[in-house]
Amino acid sequence: MTNGVIGYRVKIKKSPIHGRGVFADEKIPARRKIGEMTGAIITVREARRRAKQRGAIALVEFSDGWAVDGFDHGNAFARINHSCAPNAWMRVYGHHVEFYARRVIRMGEEITCDYVESHHDGKLRCRCGAKRCRGSI
Repeated sequence: MTNGVIGYRVKIKKSPIHGRGVFADEKIPARRKIGEMTGAIITVREARRRAKQRGAIALVEFSDGWAVDGFDHGNAFARINHSCAPNAWMRVYGHHVEFYARRVIRMGEEITCDYVESHHDGKLRCRCGAKRCRGSI
């Protein structure tokens, strides 16, 4: 599966961190844009309501009261799991959410980012398994 934005191939498959995750289907060089999350642009209030109703989060909040919800109509990047030792970072600008490689990501490696970079409130239990895991997101 290509992400339709850059061309690095990714796969969604079972994750040891949580549920299903995004995995590199080819080697991704350090500091390169991996792709951009797509989904419905909705109000933060509606996004939080949906997340609570689903019991799952596939959204990123923007600073202007809006959010992108990738749960139903998003691409693979809505499935990127959290890690306290991530190999990617998220750049949020306007109503865009882009993912970049912090380091070389090997083919078959799960792509992760630190949700602390978004607007999470620290109430979710972390399951990343990193040596220096903070215990919550």
